[in-house]
Amino acid sequence: MKKILLGLLIFILSLIHVSAQNKHFVVHDKVMESVYLKIKTPYKFGLVIVPDGDSKKADCLTVFKKNNQWYMSYIMFDGRGYETWIAKSTDLLHWSALGKILSFSRTSDWDCNQKAGYISLLDYHWGGSYAPQTYKGNYWLSYLGGRVSGYEEGKLKVGVAFTAEGITLPHEWKRLDKPVLTPADSDARWWEHATIYKSSIIWDKAKHTGHPFVMYYNAKSDTVERIGMAVSDDMEHWKRYLTNPMLDNQKGITGDAVIQKTDSVYVMFYFGAFWKDRNGAFNRFACSYDLIHWTDWKGEDLIKSSESYDDLYAHKSCVAKNKNVVYHFYCAVNEKGQRGIAVATSKDVGKSSLQFITN
Repeated sequence: MKKILLGLLIFILSLIHVSAQNKHFVVHDKVMESVYLKIKTPYKFGLVIVPDGDSKKADCLTVFKKNNQWYMSYIMFDGRGYETWIAKSTDLLHWSALGKILSFSRTSDWDCNQKAGYISLLDYHWGGSYAPQTYKGNYWLSYLGGRVSGYEEGKLKVGVAFTAEGITLPHEWKRLDKPVLTPADSDARWWEHATIYKSSIIWDKAKHTGHPFVMYYNAKSDTVERIGMAVSDDMEHWKRYLTNPMLDNQKGITGDAVIQKTDSVYVMFYFGAFWKDRNGAFNRFACSYDLIHWTDWKGEDLIKSSESYDDLYAHKSCVAKNKNVVYHFYCAVNEKGQRGIAVATSKDVGKSSLQFITN
């Protein structure tokens, strides 16, 4: 009897300990509210990247700064699949395309028809340099790759590419021979056996996970997309870190995580779709003290549909603060299915002259 009571007491104490640990990681409402007030962008400037013709679509972007010039990597879909482009700007509002950095390739390649790239290892501090860091003398990116043509068709995987030639130059980046994460990996989790979508890699020099490189990615096994984490010590070999997803809204899409840090709080910008009281897509955020445990924001969307150019979806975040103005870039999709890149700001900076072709 004494052994049973002792075992029960140990069990209860362990539950109390776990509960106390979990409370330590919770970001409280007042902090969440202060983050929201810091990052919100109520003024929509409008479209900044518009593809030529209805058959082409512009999508997921990464904004960074190099030599006092702003650059944007973004992806284009032309009916065959994704390729990755780069553009430049002096003011974050007006952009000029420079050319491709990941293109279609040989039909024997595992990623011949899909190469949607996202620049890695940026300075992620809020209002910081937003500069890309080099590792082993190279700039790096991760990308969504696949062999099947069409819009995100087939079992998509995560690839890694790198270059030493200059991150702002439109040239073909070198790619690792094989994908670094696939739905068929031996350590693939229960929620990612169908396909893997966007990835985002940061250099965590504090090593919260015990590893310097942390990748956030969204994937699905059924109809639900969720966000999980993988880690690496060398940017080439990756392993899953958690068994369960770190952000999961139980239905629809929770995806495209992008990380920044303000004071002691990490902010995960992400988008949701088809799990609220409407069918659209919208941008949200979550907060963390350790990059592992996340508290989801319960208040207003950061970005949602409100204009003719984003009346179907307003989603997929990339956020930068420059000269006391917050710029929230996102993928804008209208009811005709036209897809471009738009930006909203924390201060009124005027309106864009760019529009989708309507005829």
